[in-house]
Amino acid sequence: MKPSDYRPDATDRRIINALQEGFPLSSHPYAEAAADLDLSECELIERLARLRKERAITRFGPFFDAAAMGGAFCLCAMNVPGDRFEAVTAQVNAHSEVAHNYERAHQLNMWFVLATETPEGIEAVACAIERETGLEVLRFPKLEEFYIGFRMVA
Repeated sequence: MKPSDYRPDATDRRIINALQEGFPLSSHPYAEAAADLDLSECELIERLARLRKERAITRFGPFFDAAAMGGAFCLCAMNVPGDRFEAVTAQVNAHSEVAHNYERAHQLNMWFVLATETPEGIEAVACAIERETGLEVLRFPKLEEFYIGFRMVA
């Protein structure tokens, strides 16, 4: 699925920037987050739903550090024939271990992240995808961690 032509407005950009810093752990987290943004709880929830629907954001939820919990992450890439791209996307995304999946204009046109409960799980899931699709899954394991914050200009 490709992103729409939707462009976040200044309020959407403030929401995206603020919620990357954390989300309240309380009995009314949306109300608390909304108050910090000078919004109503309903407006915040509606805007998050629209951002997801328009694919300005692909998910809204916690990010778990699989490696810190004994698991593993691995960036993977595939060279998928154009006429099979949607079908292969569905096959890859059917695996709950696929955290992200993006199309790129490159010979390696499908890039996704595997997150598994154990380091051995990466190989098992990648091999399963290869069997199911008949295509090679290139694995690019993390050698060093970098944090790059994403901020939108308000």
